[in-house]
Amino acid sequence: MHIVSAASAYPEHYYSQEMLFAALEQYWGDQLEKPEVLRRLHKNVGVEGRFLSLPIDDYLKLRTWGEANDHWIRTAEELGQCAISRAIVAAGLDVRDIGALFFTSVTGISSPSIDARLINRMGLSTNIRRVPMFGLGCVAGAAGIARAADYVRAYPGQVAVILAVELCSLTLQRQDMSMANLISSGLFGDGAAAVVVAGSNCGLQGPKILDTRSVFYPDTEEMMGWNVSEKGFRIVLSPEVPELIRRQLGGDVDRFLADLGLSKRDVGSWVMHTGGPKVLQATAAALGLENSELAASWDCLQRTGNLSSASVLVVLEEVMKNRRPAPGTLGLLAAMGPGFCSELVALEW
Repeated sequence: MHIVSAASAYPEHYYSQEMLFAALEQYWGDQLEKPEVLRRLHKNVGVEGRFLSLPIDDYLKLRTWGEANDHWIRTAEELGQCAISRAIVAAGLDVRDIGALFFTSVTGISSPSIDARLINRMGLSTNIRRVPMFGLGCVAGAAGIARAADYVRAYPGQVAVILAVELCSLTLQRQDMSMANLISSGLFGDGAAAVVVAGSNCGLQGPKILDTRSVFYPDTEEMMGWNVSEKGFRIVLSPEVPELIRRQLGGDVDRFLADLGLSKRDVGSWVMHTGGPKVLQATAAALGLENSELAASWDCLQRTGNLSSASVLVVLEEVMKNRRPAPGTLGLLAAMGPGFCSELVALEW
């Protein structure tokens, strides 16, 4: 099982953090009692700018969740097609070579799901196996790779694609002045990423997937996710998440690697979900790493913000294209998210 390629795609609208802060001041108006708090939060999330699905002034015109979700469907199709096309071309494949398509998002809904719409739009095989996934949030990129690995283990002559599309700007709640929403308004951005995973009989090369591990933490479902109402998705984001990562992640990784006869000392490449500064700092502390060892994640966070499920796939793309480890290097790809849970993928470069 090999990861053959990874590719990202973004909307055309990109804004600096300063421009986004100014727009949010206008967006919230008198509801924002202390603009200096929002400015401080935006400054501390380590993000320089983000892509948005719509021109920045158009968010003031959105009145209903339905309107926002219609934009989500349109943009998800566009970015999904672009990301898959780029990943397939990089792998030297044709779109009809895809045997299974795993689609994930937590920022909008559609039935038929986006993967079905892309079959018509892109001319994918009518026998393709579709697996739409909703609700996994930030962990879904890593989970998608793990589930695709399961698929090509069963069908070693086939290729699977994981597509993550997250349009976080379309979930912003105008009436929600909670700290979680204020932080999210400065941290999350829009984008998509696709990854090609090939079975062992395909003759395609890339980092080898050695094994995967899923870990669920009981009674933590209130730590992250959405409260869903007629107004759409309202963010749930507990300040206890970094502490949970410090407490759990190191031991989970140790046990996973030990089952492979390995340890953290053997890992030379880390592909980690961008999260945010506190999440990345907690990750480094849990794994006994220097922040420099997570430089790819820090740099992706700075450029595009947290893209939820797409983030770890964007970091993977960065490492594959610009920071590729020496052949034989052991790598670990990981993300955590709603549940609360973690997904771990051991790689050999």
